[in-house]
Amino acid sequence: MPVAKPGARRLQILQVLARMLESPKGERVTTAALAKELDVSEAALYRHFASKAQMFEGLIEFIEQTLFGLVNKIAAEEENGLKQIESILSSLLNFAEKNPGMTRVLIGDALVNEDERLQVRINQLHDRLEATLKQCLRVAATQRRDAPGDAAQASQQADPGPQANLLLCYVIGRWQQYAKSGFKRLPSELWEKQWPLLVRI
Repeated sequence: MPVAKPGARRLQILQVLARMLESPKGERVTTAALAKELDVSEAALYRHFASKAQMFEGLIEFIEQTLFGLVNKIAAEEENGLKQIESILSSLLNFAEKNPGMTRVLIGDALVNEDERLQVRINQLHDRLEATLKQCLRVAATQRRDAPGDAAQASQQADPGPQANLLLCYVIGRWQQYAKSGFKRLPSELWEKQWPLLVRI
């Protein structure tokens, strides 16, 4: 099936790029090194992608589709706002753990000295995640208000913005630690002990 070949080749390039980003040394991946790894010429890469930035955009699209696919599934299947947050944060940590190369993209580490629009797109992804957490916190606050004896606590947390930001910063911090440790400090290693602390805030 010759029609499928171009798409398959694009996917292979992205998979190799992601694998090269898993280097614990965190070195910048050049198109020359990527071409060498694939055993093709640099010109062959540019037959599938107009630029290196477009290759990174392909990785970011994969990250967006995967993460928001998980988030939407959790929101559809879980009614409890607090459990939604727990599942989303856990999924974000696990995604990074399974995809170390993608983690370097998520924290912007792999995008240093690349086209600035890539970092803008990652920032937008972070903003979307924060907005999602904010929405889950609103749901949780409404559920607390409806629970007997919890109205005072719910009214104290009328603005979910600061807490949503704190939760996202926790996740980004765990991602950072994972990447900076050469992928030795797993994002989920303290999750079970840290979640009760986060939820108490």
